[in-house]
Amino acid sequence: MARTNQPRRRALLDAAVDVLADHGARGLTFRAVDTAAAVPAGTASNYFPDRDTLLAQAGAHVHVRLAPAPAHMARLTDPAPTRDAVRTAMHDLFDRVTRDPAGYIALLELRLEGTRRPDVRAALTAAIDTSITDSIDFHVHGGYPGGRRTARALYLAMTGLIVEHLTLPETWHDTDPTRLVDDLVDLLVPDTDP
Repeated sequence: MARTNQPRRRALLDAAVDVLADHGARGLTFRAVDTAAAVPAGTASNYFPDRDTLLAQAGAHVHVRLAPAPAHMARLTDPAPTRDAVRTAMHDLFDRVTRDPAGYIALLELRLEGTRRPDVRAALTAAIDTSITDSIDFHVHGGYPGGRRTARALYLAMTGLIVEHLTLPETWHDTDPTRLVDDLVDLLVPDTDP
């Protein structure tokens, strides 16, 4: 019965993401997830049959956690498809990730774990492939400047910026991240604004 309690499952997956960010994949145990979720001991093992399943589902869930709410996404799509609209969207992405650094750090942990565990790799590949495809299609079909090639380059550049900012921010101590986002957009997205 407990397995159908979706709010609790979501809370356990959020706790798993936080444990991954704080302790890495080796620290992800049922006990650690129960503690982080503030639930009775043994709860996580009632929802996930084994650790590999927990890892794979945490990998799928982290994208849900980092995604913008549909209402927020609708506000981002209201403006005309210009370079400035892309700039606003990239700042929004950067802000979302920096407000939930544990989510992105857990994603990095899961990526590393995916190099050793095929099931985690498969779950991450499916989630990330969908995310990349959706992002690029949104850019292209929305008529944003630069098309598919620009959308791909922007995705890779923002991913690199986020990794640098979350893992080694001291190396960029003399550069404002807001300015770096602006620079990436200016360099990669053609200026077709009137």
